[in-house]
Amino acid sequence: MMRRLILLIAALSLSGAALAQPTYPNRTLRAVIPWPPGQATDLVGRVIAQKLSEVLGQPTVPDNRAGAGGMIGTDFVAKAPADGYTLLVASSGPVTVNPLLQKTPYDVDRDFVPVAMIGLSPYVLVTGTAFPATNARDIVALLKANPGKYTFASSGTGATAHLVAEWFNMRAGLSATHVPYKGSAAALTDVAGGQVAYATETVAATMPLVRAGRLRAYGITLGRPSALAPGIEPLADSLNLPGFDVGAWIGIMVAAGTPKPVIDRLSAALHTIMQSPEVRERLTGVGLEINYLGADDFAKYLKEQQTRFADIIKRGSIKVE
Repeated sequence: MMRRLILLIAALSLSGAALAQPTYPNRTLRAVIPWPPGQATDLVGRVIAQKLSEVLGQPTVPDNRAGAGGMIGTDFVAKAPADGYTLLVASSGPVTVNPLLQKTPYDVDRDFVPVAMIGLSPYVLVTGTAFPATNARDIVALLKANPGKYTFASSGTGATAHLVAEWFNMRAGLSATHVPYKGSAAALTDVAGGQVAYATETVAATMPLVRAGRLRAYGITLGRPSALAPGIEPLADSLNLPGFDVGAWIGIMVAAGTPKPVIDRLSAALHTIMQSPEVRERLTGVGLEINYLGADDFAKYLKEQQTRFADIIKRGSIKVE
């Protein structure tokens, strides 16, 4: 009888403690954006933060913590309390690419839990308008016929754009010299001017120049057509490169150890948000291809990306000095 009484008291205590737990969320959330205002991840993060405030019924405040290629803000979230009140507006650079190229103050697998992927920023293969090729097959044929003669630009050694270009070169069998720049604007200026032959850069960076007649577009890096680049065929199709499907992802993550019910609540809220035509239109407007994935599918996608980029880095002998 005494043992049963003790078990009953313990059960009632646990039940009371559970009932005493406040419903999540019951206070302001912080969406940490590890990039400066105006950058693509920032624009996406602000849309998501605004809508999370509406769906969750608590303010979600954007918090820009830029620096070190996105690693400062990312590390801030890694060391934040695992309670679901500090969210990371995560992206491929600091989460997928940087840890493969350099020592980071966080361990992605140990320190983070994926909540949801929001979408992808496709890359576009471009040259200046004077370049002597009119389609993707022509440019590949020309580069193959002149190994080592041509150059390609990127926004920096080890940047996602650099790795995407390297993967394209590998898959297409091309040999060209990499010319790194400090940012995509400078890189594309020299591509447009003919100082560098080609580049693969984001839709957001390239398409204004394509529409202005300063660049020629040959294909996108996603494995399917995109409304962000109307009339531009996937390189996978035009060049018969099965499986060539890559973009810079943006999603939401939280610190490891965050309770599963909290992650489920956030994931459900984001799923609701992504059904909104207004949200989809706003995200498309900043150059994001909508590609929502829930927590489990997002985790699987991240593993696939990690494996892919590790292989590109190894095969290309890419190092950050």
